[in-house]
Amino acid sequence: MKKFIVFDILCYAVLPYFIWNYGREPLGDYYAMLLSTVPGFIYTIYRFAIERQFNIAGLSILLSLFLSTLINLLSSNAESMLWNQVYLGYAYGMVFLVSILLRKPLALHFAVDFVYLQGVAKKDSIAEFSRKGIFMWFQLLTLLLFTNSVFQNSLKAWLIQSYGVDGYGEMLIYMKISGWTFNVLIMAGFFFVGSKVNLQTQQIKEESSFSEEYSPELEKEESLS
Repeated sequence: MKKFIVFDILCYAVLPYFIWNYGREPLGDYYAMLLSTVPGFIYTIYRFAIERQFNIAGLSILLSLFLSTLINLLSSNAESMLWNQVYLGYAYGMVFLVSILLRKPLALHFAVDFVYLQGVAKKDSIAEFSRKGIFMWFQLLTLLLFTNSVFQNSLKAWLIQSYGVDGYGEMLIYMKISGWTFNVLIMAGFFFVGSKVNLQTQQIKEESSFSEEYSPELEKEESLS
């Protein structure tokens, strides 16, 4: 975990900042900014291969990479690239919101994919996560993901308006700090929901065990004996 944190900082902040600062003069703003996204792109692919994420979680990562890269390549200049990233980020947020409204929270499906890698059948985890008292927490967790998208991209839009392309280096730092803050909250949210699931599962097992031990049939047999 500590190794990944170091690589996160290196590939998502340090290297992009270095490439941006020292690449602007020889390459120009647009190509320097485009090149600064390469370390994060390569690192994300590496993480994807190492962690072996599949299904909705994995497809989301790959689709996000594809769309962000496509947006960057199609942008005519550095400023339009930044604004297009903001618009794409808002679009991601809308996807989270729609999943909440349709009562198909993406956070639940991300959790299903995760426990599937631990050997839990998807149908079992979906049934478990959809129980009363648990499902609402996945709705709230997806709302946190939506809030993250809105906040991050609103912050980015404000930084673009305030500092323009020249402030891209500082923008990387601010965005990473706020991003890591939300990542901690999101991870804490998944751990919290996981504890709720384990607690409810344990309670159901205890109730099931109690009902089997003191079933009416057993009481009847004891009375006859």
